[in-house]
Amino acid sequence: MAESLAAVRFAVCGVGHIGRRHAALVARQAGAQLVALIDTDPAIAASLAAEFPDVPFFMSLAAYLAAGPAADVLTVATPNHLHAPQALAGLHHGLHVVIEKPLALRAADAQAVVDAAARVGRLAFGVMQNRYSPPARWLKQIYEEGRLGQIYLVQINCFWNRDARYYRPGSWRGTHMQDGGTLFTQFSHFIDLLYWVFGDITNITARFYDFNHQKITEFEDSGLVTFELVRGGAGTLQYSTAVWDQNLESSLTVVAEHGSLRLGGQYLDQVVSCHLRDYQLPVLPPTNPANQYGAYQGSAANHVHVIEDIVQAVRHPTDAVTNASDGVKVVEMIERIYRLRG
Repeated sequence: MAESLAAVRFAVCGVGHIGRRHAALVARQAGAQLVALIDTDPAIAASLAAEFPDVPFFMSLAAYLAAGPAADVLTVATPNHLHAPQALAGLHHGLHVVIEKPLALRAADAQAVVDAAARVGRLAFGVMQNRYSPPARWLKQIYEEGRLGQIYLVQINCFWNRDARYYRPGSWRGTHMQDGGTLFTQFSHFIDLLYWVFGDITNITARFYDFNHQKITEFEDSGLVTFELVRGGAGTLQYSTAVWDQNLESSLTVVAEHGSLRLGGQYLDQVVSCHLRDYQLPVLPPTNPANQYGAYQGSAANHVHVIEDIVQAVRHPTDAVTNASDGVKVVEMIERIYRLRG
């Protein structure tokens, strides 16, 4: 009888909304084991102890690395500016790392993570949850099959609500130094989807606006970005977190040589329109529901697929296809857009 594989051990650094979700999914994932929780907020220790009994809690990453139980993977789900340095600390300690979006706030720092992973022989994963959406996977498939022909126009709309319920006084969210901007925290996974399917962009122009966030953030709440695709075609990204009360939509529209299509819903969870030459839209698997964060919602809850892939990749490194290299490109694309903020 074949010997069963040992569980892949995870330590989760940063146990806010999304980090707590990582921890819960790891705890439930076959082949994974949650061995440590790390956060600087002592107020959450009691609730974590109730939800994850017997999982030790550490007040800093340094404290965990010095005295914590052994792990295979460090999950970094802390404020944006800490992602790269904490991932580097984990890699230098001999851990694989999984990093919530964005990988870093500077492409140079993101590249340093990728380089360090290669140097120490460990894997670095960026969380790119939109790639697991059935409509997104379908879009990439038909693009690669050539069913769209030449791409003419790609339009991405991201219209979300992020108000004072999200940007609270004293929080890292909304600050230039720790958050980085709306594209980093809210919409980097949509830029990742653009890059994953259609490739790099060039000839970028952009305008930025701050309609109703003047008192709660240090940067824009809305933007209008135009660009050309390096492989041919042009596109726009229109985004806002100034929507009143609740999210409005996320959508991706393509006009191409052989037809047009649109992914829609709040989280690109639907193929709203598909009219392609000699093609019938197949029945796609259902999309996971949105992440729930109390008064506001995030993107589709695809993290379970991320963790499944990480467990598989750690056990079989030669089969790993998910890594942080694309995350570097996404950070670099956002940097190029934000250079136009002035």
